[in-house]
Amino acid sequence: MRFMFVGDSMTIGRAGDFTWRYRMWQHLEAAFDGPYEIVGPRTELYDTVTNTPVSYAYGDPEFPAGARRHLAGWGEGWLHMAPVIADTVTATRADVLLVSLGLIDLGFYTDSEQTALNVRAFIEAARTAAPHIKAVLLPVIPNVRAESDAPFAAECDRFNELLAKAVADLDAPASPILLASRPATYDIHTDTYDGTHPGPTGEQKLAGAFADAMHQAWGLGGPYISSPSGGLSTTAPGPPNVLSAPQVAPAHASARPVSRTG
Repeated sequence: MRFMFVGDSMTIGRAGDFTWRYRMWQHLEAAFDGPYEIVGPRTELYDTVTNTPVSYAYGDPEFPAGARRHLAGWGEGWLHMAPVIADTVTATRADVLLVSLGLIDLGFYTDSEQTALNVRAFIEAARTAAPHIKAVLLPVIPNVRAESDAPFAAECDRFNELLAKAVADLDAPASPILLASRPATYDIHTDTYDGTHPGPTGEQKLAGAFADAMHQAWGLGGPYISSPSGGLSTTAPGPPNVLSAPQVAPAHASARPVSRTG
């Protein structure tokens, strides 16, 4: 079974992060009872000094190169991933998509209605490449901006309603779509390093949301068990990304995945 992580800055991570992808890899190693592979066209972290995705400085340098694969980008959202997901699924032969997107869309690119349309386009495109593909979608977790920007907070809430409706409409026996639950104890003040991006505890809670959804709905793996040691980021906190315009190329350019092996 081939798993692919799809996401924005919360998923690609920055230099020095462990990432929730790493936590999910640890979970699959411990709980998945069959052969599996993590796939995707990218392996990099985002370098906040150069504002480019060129870093390989993971919090755990022993994180295997093959398990680092993903389709995630700093400043990229449903808008950017919908046009490329079919080709990426074809190239990687992904079976299960673990998707965390939407916050950056609502912050800079599209409103809740437009973002929900891009969700539907993403799923439809993925199915053109793999009619039996599975997907787990995480609702948007409002960040620190939502605490002072009421219209943005309302858009986040509205999008999550529309996301739930899209999942209900698109779920099918041959190609099941799950809506993961937001981690009940997730606190942006303690589980992130800047009010948006997950720190070690946040990484584990995000991985747990995906792992528990797959286990409960599909019987894949087992319940998520957090690592007691957690792990600490090796870099100092950076500024909140979603409070200022993201460093990303125009949609037509940034939508193309980076081709890299490893």
